[in-house]
Formats: sequence, C-alpha cells, structure tokens
Amino acid sequence: MDSPRPSPRATPVSDSAESLRARYERVRAVTLSLAEPLTAEDQVVQAIPEASPTKWHLAHTTWFFERFCIARVNRTYEPVEPRYEYLFNSYYYTVGEMHDRQQRGLLSRPSVADIRAYRERIDLAMLELIDERHHNPNFAALVVLGLNHEQQHQELLLTDIKQAFFVNPLAPAYRELPAPPSLHPAPLKFVHGNGGVFEIGATGRHDDYDFCFDNETPRHRVLLREHALANRLVTNTEYRDFIDAGGYREPALWLADGWAKIHAEDWTRPLCWSADHEREFTLAGWRAIDPYAPVCHVSYYEADAFARWAKARLPTEAEWELAAAETPIAGNLLDTGFMHPASGNQGLIPAPAIKQLSGDVWEWTASSYAPYPGFQPLAGSLGEYNGKFMVNQLVVRGGSCVTWAEQLRPTCRSFFYPHDRWQFLGFRLAKDA
Repeated sequence: MDSPRPSPRATPVSDSAESLRARYERVRAVTLSLAEPLTAEDQVVQAIPEASPTKWHLAHTTWFFERFCIARVNRTYEPVEPRYEYLFNSYYYTVGEMHDRQQRGLLSRPSVADIRAYRERIDLAMLELIDERHHNPNFAALVVLGLNHEQQHQELLLTDIKQAFFVNPLAPAYRELPAPPSLHPAPLKFVHGNGGVFEIGATGRHDDYDFCFDNETPRHRVLLREHALANRLVTNTEYRDFIDAGGYREPALWLADGWAKIHAEDWTRPLCWSADHEREFTLAGWRAIDPYAPVCHVSYYEADAFARWAKARLPTEAEWELAAAETPIAGNLLDTGFMHPASGNQGLIPAPAIKQLSGDVWEWTASSYAPYPGFQPLAGSLGEYNGKFMVNQLVVRGGSCVTWAEQLRPTCRSFFYPHDRWQFLGFRLAKDA
C-alpha cells in the first residue's frame, strides 16, 4: 500500500464549503489509512508511558471534533457516548477529568470497531455542520485547528506503533517501506549567521500561512550574536565515533541530569540501535544502519554531550528559524514515504547552504520551551493546547520523516522533555562566531 499523500496546501479554507469539507475528508481518511496495516491487537498496545495505542489516537482526534466543534456550536448536544469524555480527553482539565495516560493500553473496550463506528458518526455530523457554517470564520478556524491536531496525531500514531513493535520480540514491521538511498553527506561545515536584531515567530493573522499554532505567536524581536550553524545534521557514523571515543563514559561531557539518566537507564547508544551498533529498528523492521543518515532517537542530554565532545553547541531556536526562513519546506518528510531519516537532502535542487532543515528528524535546540513575549493562549479550554506545557521542556524544530510537509512552517515549534528519545529526534551543531 502506498503512503497516503496530502493534496497541496490550500488557501484559507473558509472560502467555500467544498474546500473545508474536502480538507476534512482528506485528513480524516489519511488517519484511517495509516492504521490500515495494523491488526486490531496492534492497535491496543501501549509500549511506553509517553506513547498511546493506535485506537486511542483514532478516538481522541474524533472526541476533539465532537467536544470542540459540535458541542460548542450546539449547546444542547448530547455526546455519542458520555463515558468517552473521560476515556478520550487527553489533558483538558477545564473540560473534566480523564483516564490515566499511562493506562491507555489496558483498555480492551471500546473495541477498534466501536471506535471506527464512533468516527463515522462524528464525521457525518461534522460534514453537515461544515456545510451549514463554513462561512463562519470562527467555526472554520476551529475545524482547521482540529485538522492540524489530527495530523499531529498521525505522526504520533506512527512513532507510537514503532515503539510497540520495537519492544516485541517478533520485531514485526509496520509495513514494507522503500529504503532511502544511501548518499554520502556533504563535508561538515559551519555556515555564518549574522548578529543583530531580527524578528521571529508568526503574526497569528494567517496571512503568511493558512494556519499556525498559538505557541508560534506573537512575532517579536530577538537579539542574536554572530554565530554559525552546521550545514547538515549529525550522522550515524559521527555519533558512532562519539560512542567509540568513550562519550557515554566521560562525565565532563554531560549535564548532571543527563549523567544520572544514562546511568539509571543504562544508555550506551541511541534508542532502537542494536547492541553491536550495526542495526537499527525501523517501521519496516530491523535494517542495517545507514552510516550517512542522520542519527535519531537521541535525547537532548545525548545531543548536548555530543556537541561538547565536538567542541560545539546546539543552536538556539532563533538561530534555527532565521536559517529556515530562507529555505523551502522540502525534504525527507512523510510525503516521501520512507518513514525513516535519509542521507542526502531530498527534494531541494539546488541544495541550500544549510541542508535538512525540513524532515528527517526533529532537531533539538538549546532553547527552553517558553512563551514568547506577549504570548496569549487561545481562549477557553483550547488555551490548554500549548501554553500550560511551557516549562521544563526544550524546543525542537523542523519536523521529521513522519511529519507532513503541509504541517510545517519556519515558525513551527514542538517540544519534548530533555530525556525523551522515542520520537524521531536528532540534531545539528552550532558555534559562536
């Protein structure tokens, strides 16, 4: 089965019922197609506390539309199943209590068939509502937020099932996937970045892009020193050199929390690598490690330690965004169908000076996930989407090999805890000029 590909990004979706309706149907259908290779048993498994079962993603994204679109428009609306309010709420405490995230994999009921029936009912109701209210910009904005939210869960569906299969002794594959070409990377170089006062972030007016999350706003000024960014991501070979040089045994390279973590968890290599450092687990099963591909499944602690070993540092998110603003959104994203980091720079001809800014791996930055000056979260319960997580996490940029191209903007921010490595997480180096 070929990887589903989204249509080109649309202009503002509130222009007609057809454009909003078509986008809704497309995104919702892609979620089901991504779940198609999985058995019902596959869709119940939760391998680690950070992940969720596939069927939970199918249900939660549906609950999101039911709760924040249908119920918001119709104040007398009765939920399809009132207990779903508890089961499929993720973290919206202003809506109500929710089932413990770490126990989602213990739920054999409702079944996958029940959840698919739930999706069908909500889809019918949503399509009727879109036909009635597409002209209302506030309603259209809610639908577009819900669709971008669902596309985030499409990415999570893939990363989460990868971890479920990784811990399975049978090492099942999600499905057959084409192997990315193994291309020798460009020599590592540092590209100069100017110092001065610059603007980063999104305006929030949706005139530059047809959507942005609230955490990308407001556009604001930053002061940067002269700096330099690596022209590409750190590769598996380079990371293997770090391991061979005793990187995991040298305390001077590690932040205190990182040193404690690698000893507590016995980390000696990236997640999903074999003990001999020759193979890695992918969505297509075990494969030989491509020495030229970007290293992935490393924590912030590991990225930071490598940077110290390389006599460099990680970029700030402002440094990263200024470089990305000059580069088209193209590369090894979910659209390519590889579903794994690839060597080279897919899709950009001629190649820019700074490569791989889109796709392959989410890139760790040295920036804490914090609100921009003047940040205002969305009103009501949707204000819990991003704002309340703005502490104790680090910003990652650029998307990964399982992120849709239409999901990305130069201003797009995501965030993880410094010990996280179950996502497609990698890094590039930076230096002070």
